[in-house]
Amino acid sequence: MTMRTTTKTVTFHRPFCLKGVDRELAPGDYRVVTDEELIEGLSFSAYHRVSTVIFVPAPSGSAIEMVTIDPADLEAAKERDTDPRKTRPGALHRLVGNLPLCRR
Repeated sequence: MTMRTTTKTVTFHRPFCLKGVDRELAPGDYRVVTDEELIEGLSFSAYHRVSTVIFVPAPSGSAIEMVTIDPADLEAAKERDTDPRKTRPGALHRLVGNLPLCRR
């Protein structure tokens, strides 16, 4: 099995929420790592995503947590960060002013 890993930095300018994280996250830079596996037996190279994780500060102290996330949830959070008025049905947050608050 051939695996590939890509790492990117995602910047948020406002507090945000992600499914899988039970608290609001502060604005800042976050490292996102995606692992993909080569689909064998094709006449061309193709990969499928195995996992995507984001590294976030732990609720207390200086520890870092690695949280598995859905890339679609990350894209939705980035879109809300660009325009916090954009929401979708079933969103994980509600807006108070410009601050998204996580549902607990």
